[in-house]
Amino acid sequence: MSLEFIGLIGPQESSESQAPRGPVVDLTFIKAFAQAQEYAGFDKALLAVSTSAPDSLILASYVAAVTERIGLLVAHRPGFQAPTFAARQFATLDQLSRGRAAINVITGGDSGDLQRDGDFLDKDARYARTDEYLDVLRNTWTQQQPFDHTGTHYRVEDNLTLVKPVGQLPVYFSGASDAAVEVAAKHADVYMMWGEPLEQVRERIAQVRKAAARYGRENHIRFSLSLRPILGATEEEAWARAEQILADAQNVIGIRQGNRREKNFGRSNIGSERLVQLASQRKVHDTRLWTEIAALGGGAGNSTSLVGTAEQVAEAALAYYDLGVTTFLFRGFEQLRDAVDYGQHLIPRIRALVAQREASLGTRSA
Repeated sequence: MSLEFIGLIGPQESSESQAPRGPVVDLTFIKAFAQAQEYAGFDKALLAVSTSAPDSLILASYVAAVTERIGLLVAHRPGFQAPTFAARQFATLDQLSRGRAAINVITGGDSGDLQRDGDFLDKDARYARTDEYLDVLRNTWTQQQPFDHTGTHYRVEDNLTLVKPVGQLPVYFSGASDAAVEVAAKHADVYMMWGEPLEQVRERIAQVRKAAARYGRENHIRFSLSLRPILGATEEEAWARAEQILADAQNVIGIRQGNRREKNFGRSNIGSERLVQLASQRKVHDTRLWTEIAALGGGAGNSTSLVGTAEQVAEAALAYYDLGVTTFLFRGFEQLRDAVDYGQHLIPRIRALVAQREASLGTRSA
């Protein structure tokens, strides 16, 4: 199975444990961070979406201009613009970047975030809209003759978009609810999960594959896991660093939660609820899956960590690979330092372990 590593490119240096610094759109940081991850061996970088943040698609255009190889995984919320219009935007980005664009479809959000952009549909209606949106999106990318569409949420007549993606533009899909799984089963090339214990990840993969089988896609869909590796030269050093990150985060997250926009952060989606529940059970699952940042931040986003030496974290990642995870989204709490560290110490080890595993499996089957 092919292995893929995804980083994250934000518009400004910050994390749960680092207060934001620099301008809201920090061109120097964006360029340095993007090029550092490209040099480190990441295959793609995620550009996230939020009502309070700069636009991810426009940021991706800038990243495309200052990099050469790294893929651009652009988070996108269906429903805020016509799917035909979004299809043209992504196809244009794909052409400008010579085939490096991908879309991360984000249907849900944390409390209040969707409403700040005027979206008040309930969850089931949002996912039904996303299903239809992706049908139109793919038709816009692929149809060589004018097409029509008449649905519940969209009506299109005589559409023929001349700009097409360089190849098949991959669809990454995020969402932990049953409604999300159903739409992912139909449309996703890669289903994205937050870092949970091995048993829960095993169950989720089985759930998604079962749903995908209804569309004949059980062997097509791939799986991604998002984690926050915390590395140290020794295991003791790694755990000491985790405790320092937690101490720093208690101050930074406390300040953010005093802001009205952060009061409900992490409370309105199934994925966040799952992380909070895991964190309430114990601080560490499966030896080194650390949940205290998830507990502190209300399960907001990618917030669970693998803690240990590079060798230990690579072994933990291999256990997820054995379950069917072939894409890992890694981002650190000290963004630039961690990106370089992952490239020097973690990503090569995981690639080597996976190569050994595949060689071993090939030998056994021969």
